[in-house]
This record gives sequence, C-alpha cells and structure tokens, in this order.
Amino acid sequence: MNKRQHIKIVREGQYVAEVELELIDTDDDLGQGAASALLGLAYWTNGDLEAASSLYAGALARIEKAGFRSDAIGVSLALADMRIAQGRLDDAMRTYERGLEIAADKGDVTLRGAADMHVGISEILRQRDDLAGAARHLQQATDLGEANGLPQNPYRSRVAAAGIRQAEGDPEAALQLLAEADRLYATDYSPEVRPVGALKARVWIANGMLSEARSWARERGLSARDDLSYVREFEHITLARLILARGSRDRSDDGIGEAIGLLERLLMAADGGGRMGSVIEILVVEALARRARNDVPGAVASLERAVALAEPEGYVRVVADEGANMAALLRLAAQKRNASGYLRRLLAATVTPGAQALVDQPLIEPLSERELGVLRLLATELSGPEIARQLHVSLNTMRTHTKHIFLKLEVNDRRAAVRRAESLGLI
Repeated sequence: MNKRQHIKIVREGQYVAEVELELIDTDDDLGQGAASALLGLAYWTNGDLEAASSLYAGALARIEKAGFRSDAIGVSLALADMRIAQGRLDDAMRTYERGLEIAADKGDVTLRGAADMHVGISEILRQRDDLAGAARHLQQATDLGEANGLPQNPYRSRVAAAGIRQAEGDPEAALQLLAEADRLYATDYSPEVRPVGALKARVWIANGMLSEARSWARERGLSARDDLSYVREFEHITLARLILARGSRDRSDDGIGEAIGLLERLLMAADGGGRMGSVIEILVVEALARRARNDVPGAVASLERAVALAEPEGYVRVVADEGANMAALLRLAAQKRNASGYLRRLLAATVTPGAQALVDQPLIEPLSERELGVLRLLATELSGPEIARQLHVSLNTMRTHTKHIFLKLEVNDRRAAVRRAESLGLI
C-alpha cells in the first residue's frame, strides 16, 4: 500500500466514524463507545495522538458503563499504547492497572486481557529499570495463560521478555525471543507502529551486526530521504541508528551527517505531533550522533533536553541502554551543574560498578563492560568454550563479543587483541 492509498483509507474510516457518531443515539453507551473508538483509530493511524487518546478514553468510559468489560479491556490496551507514545508512562500505568481491575471485577473468573495488562506493566517497569518487577509481572502474565490474553499477547509478551534480556546484556536470548514474536505476530485494527523486524534490527545494531540490519532496511525499502509518517516513525528512528552506526564505524562524517539530518526531520515531526516518547529517543540518538561528530556542546544540549523530558515520567532504559558513549555524555552533563539524583540514577544504570574505565578508554568506540570482561579472559590460557562457560553464555555469544572486541581494537586475532589492550592499559 502506498502513502496515497493509506491516507485515503484513513480518511474514509474517519468519515464513517464521524457519521456513525451523528446517527447513534446519545444514550446508547455501547454504540457511542464503539464509534468513538473507530474515530480514534483513524486519528491514531494518522499520528494525532492527542485527539485519538481523548476519543479512546471516552470510548472506554462508555463501553465500561454499558457493561462490556472484555471490550473495555481491549480499549484499555490500545489507550495505554497511545499514552506510551505520548511519553506519558504514569497515565499508561494507571490505564493498565484499571484494566486489571476491570478484568478481576465480579466473581472469581479473570477476564481475557488480564495477561496483556501485566505485559504492559512489565514494559513500563523495564523502561524504569525495575527489571525484577518487570520479570515478575511477565511471569504473572504467563501464569494466567494465553487463554487469558488477547490475540496480541503471545507476541507482545515475547517482545517484553526480549527487552528484559537485552537490558541484562544477553542479545542472543533477545533475538531468539524476537524471532518467536515475529512468528506469532497478530494484531487487530491497531496500527503496527513498533514492528518486530525493527526491534530485531535494533538488537543487531547495538551489537555491531550491521549487515543484518542493512538487509532489514533494504527489505523494508527505507531511506533517509523518505517522506515521514507516524506509522513508520519507529522504523525511521531505527534507520537513523543504523546510518549512525555505519558512519561511526567507517569514521565517515558524511554518514554521521546523514543520520543527524534524518534525526532532525524526525524530531520536528514527532515534536509537532506530541509524540514525546519518540522525541526523547530521537534526542538521545541525536546526542550520540553529535558526539560522534565531535560537537560536544550540541551533544550535551540534546541530552539535556532528553533528560528534562524523561525525568518526570521516570524513563531510564531509553538512555542507559546506549552504554559507554552515553555514560561519557552523562558525566559531561553532570559537570555543568550539581548532578541531580536522576542523573546519578541514569549513570548507575549505564555504567555498572567497576566499569569506570568505560568512559576513559582511548578508543573511537569504547569496549562495553562485558567486552572488557571477555578481553581479560582472552589474556588467559582459557579456550573459547571455557570462556563461554565461565561467563554463562553460549559459544556464539562469546564469539560475537570477541568479534566486536577485534573490530574496536582494530586487530584480527586474539594475541593481537591482548597486546593492543595491554598497550592501552585496558588489562
């Protein structure tokens, strides 16, 4: 479907919903609620989240009043998704919690959709760096069983689990879960604004697997010169990450500049649409891009704006997941004023205890804490399989870490890596 066809379908849906609202009796709670949700869907697909969330909130109240609790839970899930896109994590949390109340209201039978509410709560807790709480709610969703979940639950629960694994530093497990999510993907009429393929591409990019990410971008037909739309915003932010990673790897100022140009266009679109969730992430990536271009004042300015937007809602992982380069920027931001408790929290999540060396490495791209751990073991007599067992990871994961170490140290084998590391004082 091309952009013109998409716009035509959205406008037709909006027109039908508006007509229905006019024709349905104002006392018909179910009819009014359903028509409001349909109209909200049209606004949602078009990226007008303020109008869409307002219509869905009204639809939820009318449908719940009519006594259709299962439908109210489904509307709650969509409304929470919009709140998250708006950067309103507190409102999303309240929506999920209210969904659980609806599911448990009256009798001992838990309604279908309760599992989805636990998955949603898990995602917010992960974003706030409460990984234990996130895992606990995900387990509650699993305990309820897929019979207590909406059609989206099998894939959404695996996406949530992948996010936890990625935050824990296990990209291999994250990719396996995302592959399962891709196979199980199902949706209703909601726009597909966070495709599983883009989530996989982000894991690839974060772990230096750029050829896989490039294949994804080609398959999706993505370009930095594309017209921008809300339904593809997440994919284009992912593309900007890919362009930046390639530009940084190749030390290409043109590549980094291309990433910044795309990010600036994305920022204008997301900011204008009130999509603060996207705005925060775009600013974080822009900060890294400006740092890669040696524009330190610009990088700190972008980060400070991201932090100002993120702090009230308790965002952590969107900043902390960027690793060592972000830790360096956070320290620069902290030097400009007394570090707030929030900045210290972000630093603690970004650089774990004992990883101070991450921000002081004389490398274009510093080694992560896990890579430093692998590097120290490479300097021993342990074999590859023995190192993997000691780290409690698969041999493939260990090899991936080793590949990244060689790339960052600009060497081709284990002995050269150890010699280079010793000369830099890394081991």
